[in-house]
Amino acid sequence: MPRNNSCARALRSAAICAAAALSAAAPQRGLTGADELARVYDAIFDARFDEVPPLIARACPPAPAEACQLLDALAVWWRIQLDPYDTSRDADFHMRAEQALSSATAWTKGEPERADAWFYLAGAYGARAQWRILRGQRLAAARDGKRIKEALDRALALDPELADAQFARGLYRYYADVVPAALKILRWLLLLPGGDREEGLKDMLRARRAGLLASGEADYQLHIVYLWYEKQPERALTLLTGLAGRYPHNPHVRQAIAEIQDFYIDDTDASLRTWQALLEAARRGQVAEPAIAEANAHLGIASQLDQLSRGEAALEHVDTVIAARPTAPYAVVARAYVQRGETLDRLGRSSEAAAAYRAAMAAAPSDDRLRIAARARAALRAQRR
Repeated sequence: MPRNNSCARALRSAAICAAAALSAAAPQRGLTGADELARVYDAIFDARFDEVPPLIARACPPAPAEACQLLDALAVWWRIQLDPYDTSRDADFHMRAEQALSSATAWTKGEPERADAWFYLAGAYGARAQWRILRGQRLAAARDGKRIKEALDRALALDPELADAQFARGLYRYYADVVPAALKILRWLLLLPGGDREEGLKDMLRARRAGLLASGEADYQLHIVYLWYEKQPERALTLLTGLAGRYPHNPHVRQAIAEIQDFYIDDTDASLRTWQALLEAARRGQVAEPAIAEANAHLGIASQLDQLSRGEAALEHVDTVIAARPTAPYAVVARAYVQRGETLDRLGRSSEAAAAYRAAMAAAPSDDRLRIAARARAALRAQRR
């Protein structure tokens, strides 16, 4: 009888071990702690950066630490977005993005059957790729693109219903098809998977509202698709208007609305109203980085007033920026001088305009990413003709 009990115990142990092995090998689906992570993401997208650290502390655990590392990097990325030509935060972003990549890579190796591990790995590559595109590192960004696609494919193989990953893969499929012809040789050299514009857009639209984490990011990315590639600025504007209502503290969204109204829809009056509303919000401290938002709004208002043949009123806003001499956003004083010169030229005050152009050249930063000095020199040459 004891021998039989021993055999029974051995059989039970074997069964337990076998069940444990099967459980370990089974794909793990879903996103742990998605609600808390979504609160962090919303704070980032609304540019409420001071709230991000305590929200991250509440989210992780129960959410995976790797997810919070990624969100920590994304918070710095969105700070960069508010003044994209300023490189002072680049080193901080790069450090955090590399940490997020390293942790997510280790996670996928340790638990290769977890869909969320592969999803966050794709997210970490995606964050770095966006920054590399902004900084003109196209080859490195393309390499990241290939890794993003591989990680997303793995995540969706494990969890086909992971809507956030479905949206991201649709975005990849779309861009892989619409990439400019001059860059398609780069895709070929790197053996990047091909895309499908129509199906990629369908994937994004299907997954847009089902995502657990980044519905704001989804609408933001879709607005770029509609604006730049689908040539539907009205749809892009509708998406951004919705985002402005959900994330009123983010000045980048309002600025993007004003620029679409100006450059794509040619509604100068509407653009002027949007810039004026941003200026008031900045003065009241209702948006992030209010000093940057205020300077941008002054120049935006001046541009619209100039287009409405209200040059004297435009000069008041330009001169406000010049008098304040803010250090941010990037090259703002030099930009203001160029705008001043262009407005004075249209008013027939050419000698004052020339002085403004020379001041712009003197104020241009040494790296001059916006080619302000070249623009001012060209304006001076045009005066001499």
